[in-house]
Amino acid sequence: MAKPSGSDCNLDCAYCFYLEKASLYPGERKRRMQDDVLAAYVRDYIASHLPGSEVAFTWQGGEPTLLGLDFYRRAVELQQRFGAGRTITNSFQTNGLLLDDAWCAFFARHDFLIGLSLDGPADIHDAYRVTAGGQPSHALVLRALGKLQAHGVRFNVLACVNRRSAREPLLVYEFMRTHGVRHIQFIPVVERLPAAADSAIGLTLHAPGGKVLAPALPGAAASLTEWSVLPADYGNFLNAIFDAWVRRDVGTVHVMNFEWALANYMGEPGAACHHQPTCGRAVVVEHNGDVYACDHYVYPAHRLGNLSAASLADMVESAAQHAFGQDKLRSLPAQCRTCKMLKGCWGGCPKHRFTATRDGEAGLNYLCEGYYGFFSHVAPYLRALSDLIRGGRPASDIMRAVVLRAGGAR
Repeated sequence: MAKPSGSDCNLDCAYCFYLEKASLYPGERKRRMQDDVLAAYVRDYIASHLPGSEVAFTWQGGEPTLLGLDFYRRAVELQQRFGAGRTITNSFQTNGLLLDDAWCAFFARHDFLIGLSLDGPADIHDAYRVTAGGQPSHALVLRALGKLQAHGVRFNVLACVNRRSAREPLLVYEFMRTHGVRHIQFIPVVERLPAAADSAIGLTLHAPGGKVLAPALPGAAASLTEWSVLPADYGNFLNAIFDAWVRRDVGTVHVMNFEWALANYMGEPGAACHHQPTCGRAVVVEHNGDVYACDHYVYPAHRLGNLSAASLADMVESAAQHAFGQDKLRSLPAQCRTCKMLKGCWGGCPKHRFTATRDGEAGLNYLCEGYYGFFSHVAPYLRALSDLIRGGRPASDIMRAVVLRAGGAR
């Protein structure tokens, strides 16, 4: 994914893990991708794909709208110039504050898929998602949602699940449904305050509110931020929404967490990297052309190089990046390897593997309890959904079976 504005953002979200990355570029007041870097990125990224294949561009931040609409008009122009017959797609993650009719008309014209950050009702959303001036952002995001809908832009909502919102799952879910959201991804918020880990990366990284965050290095003692979701709460959050979804919304509301789980159950591609055996293919291109191993590992030790000196393909296929991706599987503790839910969870994101197993072995995912609770809860339903799909029937048929079974149970 490309981060053309680096970590710059017009929000100051308490739980954002990326605002601290400004410390990587201390001499720059504003981080903006220049035209030569943009051209190199578009050309190189397209060239790294086989002829005739789909090339999926992902624009993220920080806040990518800070570049202005002309930047993305130029990006589309470059994609058309270097595409050489390949299918080009674009996805775009935004907080929505700057979206207006011009932005949404552009997105609709070029079929951008927009990811809009929205955590739920105003009291939940505004608890952590405030502007750089400390003002609530919820009304501005709802305005953006209305603009996207009015222009027929394809969009999904990315909702962060923090310690507070995790305890009100149905309130969050019903809010999304009521506002016409039909594609949702629930992202657990897990961030740590540093102890020795910050010195290991050789930087002092300043995050919102004067906090200092650090990567989840194995064995590094650290305490959780107050907004980090509790493991059991995250599992209960997903389960409560799944139980409502499976009774009435299958086929009309698409919750990516559930679709990832079903894809893994059926042995199909499409699941998120954190629930795959290995990782390492989803690199980050910063505003100046620096390439990092992963969105969650934008630290000096995981810098792969710069577009001015090496190709994306060479950096992704490098020994260092290959080892980074394989370590996700190699570092699994014994408890994970023998777990009945392994092929659903695959140990989760390495960033969150900072707790110990029952036997005291390091490397267990902090969210293990929640993941186990979720995957074990949905397993019977995934089996039924899989049977329906493989039998050529619509997945929505499960709703009638679930309702009938519930009626019989009474």
